[in-house]
Amino acid sequence: MGLVEPVIAVIAAFCLLGVLLYKRVNIGIILNVTALFLAFLSVDWSKIPTVVYATTDPQTLDGRLAISVVLATFVIMLLSQLYRETGMIQNLSESIGKLINNPKAVLSVLPAVIGFLPVAGGALMSAPLVDIEAEKLKLEPDRKAYVNLWFRHTIFPVYPISQPLIVTAGLTGVAISLIILRQVPVVLAMIVVGYIIGFWKIPKVKNNQKLNKDEVNSSLKDFFIAFSPILATIVVTFFLDLAGLGLSQQGFDVLLATVAGLVVLIIISRLNFRVFMKPFKSWGIYGVTLAAYGAFLLRETMVTAGISSIFTPLIANGSVDIVLLLIIAPAVLGLLTGSPQGGVALSVSILYGVLAFTPKVAALIYISAYLGYTVAPTHLCFTFTADYFKCTMGKMYRYVIPSFLISFATALLVYFLF
Repeated sequence: MGLVEPVIAVIAAFCLLGVLLYKRVNIGIILNVTALFLAFLSVDWSKIPTVVYATTDPQTLDGRLAISVVLATFVIMLLSQLYRETGMIQNLSESIGKLINNPKAVLSVLPAVIGFLPVAGGALMSAPLVDIEAEKLKLEPDRKAYVNLWFRHTIFPVYPISQPLIVTAGLTGVAISLIILRQVPVVLAMIVVGYIIGFWKIPKVKNNQKLNKDEVNSSLKDFFIAFSPILATIVVTFFLDLAGLGLSQQGFDVLLATVAGLVVLIIISRLNFRVFMKPFKSWGIYGVTLAAYGAFLLRETMVTAGISSIFTPLIANGSVDIVLLLIIAPAVLGLLTGSPQGGVALSVSILYGVLAFTPKVAALIYISAYLGYTVAPTHLCFTFTADYFKCTMGKMYRYVIPSFLISFATALLVYFLF
């Protein structure tokens, strides 16, 4: 029996969440503290340790799924950090810049390539490269900032080792490959609208530097070497999903794939022990991993406390339109938390037991939370990019808002038509 009514408990928990967001506390800490506070209010205190254990109980399917997602998140963050520490991401960016003889194309690709590293505020890594290429087109600072921000975030909806995507698949029980298939049209729309808005009325300029055959071959070799860990991860993920071994239901497909990518990176970079251990000294790798666990803990707490009972009658009698709920709740929560994981975790926890998580539902929850996060003023990439290019966020929103609306409209079309 809960200590207080579910409605009061949820309101109190969300008030605490708001305070922690205002204080800019790490999202991993926020999700776990909110879950434990909600449990304190709505669950018999003697059962709280049981809730915590049940979240990662290896004897249950949900528990094994949570364990695999948390471990995969840790390995992904380790892979990302080592990509940077070994200089492989720089090699990847430079090889692309040499191979593509078009500043507009380079500006579209480079931030997305850096986006392969899913680190907080990662747009700051691509900003210097974007700045150099953008000067060739004489772009204004606000346009440079928009291009850097928007194109960095075009890759994640179809990137199989994106943490928010993994968490979404884990929480909803939908295979990552099925979610990705529904995101392809949205990504294409994001790229097209980004190119049109980012380079509207900007004359085409070509690089004057021409590469000879040997230089082209050398750049291609550098590209494939630098890209091979990411490629290995993607290929292994899809191969395991297609193999029908049932690994995706427990999240082990992504875990094994990221380990494969990590092994490839270690081999091709000839990584030494000192560099390998460096990411373990960074809080970032643990903060994101903690967020993955917090997402599952919050869901388990919501289920145990029977929070879904608040929303079931509203949906059953038609008081709340389910599609509207799938659109607004994740987008607003992603916007407020400045985190797609936070938006997805909170939304799925609220809706768990209320509706069936089909691929189309899971995809809409994910993209709603993701696009809400992308345009959030609390989004680190947004603030870092505006600061780097010395422009206000208000000027960036002139480009970001139309891009957001068109991308969201595409997601809705996919939901209703397929």
